[in-house]
Amino acid sequence: MRQFVASSPLSSDGTLRVTDKDFRYLKQVLRIQNGDMLAVRLPDGSLCNMTAAQVDASCRTVTLQLCAQGETSGTRFISEHGAKSEKNGVSFYLFQFIAKPQKMDLIIRQATECGVELIVPVIGEYCEKGAVSACRASSAKAERWQRIIREALSQCGSATNTRVAEPMSVQDAASFWKSEGGGIALSLYERNEKTVSLHKALSAYSGERICLAVGAEGGISPSEIETLSQAGFSTIHFSTNILRCETAALYGIASVQSALSEKDLWQFKE
Repeated sequence: MRQFVASSPLSSDGTLRVTDKDFRYLKQVLRIQNGDMLAVRLPDGSLCNMTAAQVDASCRTVTLQLCAQGETSGTRFISEHGAKSEKNGVSFYLFQFIAKPQKMDLIIRQATECGVELIVPVIGEYCEKGAVSACRASSAKAERWQRIIREALSQCGSATNTRVAEPMSVQDAASFWKSEGGGIALSLYERNEKTVSLHKALSAYSGERICLAVGAEGGISPSEIETLSQAGFSTIHFSTNILRCETAALYGIASVQSALSEKDLWQFKE
């Protein structure tokens, strides 16, 4: 389901005026026409259905009108199934050790498409100093990441409002996870010492949030694995080829989501 991610809130009369690049997206990508209905994500993260009240090609503006609840008859839905008010599946956190800027951009885009709720950049022992400095350049970097998230949400139609937290140390990230109430927490590790299978780690899952910690180039150090373990993280090792950090993040998220979708089929043997 595609959606339009609005850059401004609704007016008091329930309308939204779209111009500039957003107009081009609606007109050229979604090919919107007068009377079409589409799913719109507002800046507060909420999703709603809106109708194109006026498409003015000469002024390059589209005026969207908030639909009455249940209103669908006589309209063409640009988004296949309309707005979904609830996100699908698990509440997912990604603790991503800071990678090089271009790789971080890709990880954030892919995590958004996978429905990750919160991405926490983690400052680790193996993170490059230049990458950490670039991540801490908050104004420009935050704007870029918000743009990446916005584009990804528009394309994939995720009902999850993905956010990126401020960079944290490993210790602060572990404390943050505890303060959030915890849940199932996993660390991806390239070594296989003191690790458990993914199914074993997820066997106690009963609907709480899940956190996945993924290393940067070089992975996660043994001391950092120990810090995360003390905070309740299970250490997971995938017997695969050596993965780039941006591949590992996507692979890990997909593996967890796939495993949870088939949890009723698992058979554990002591």
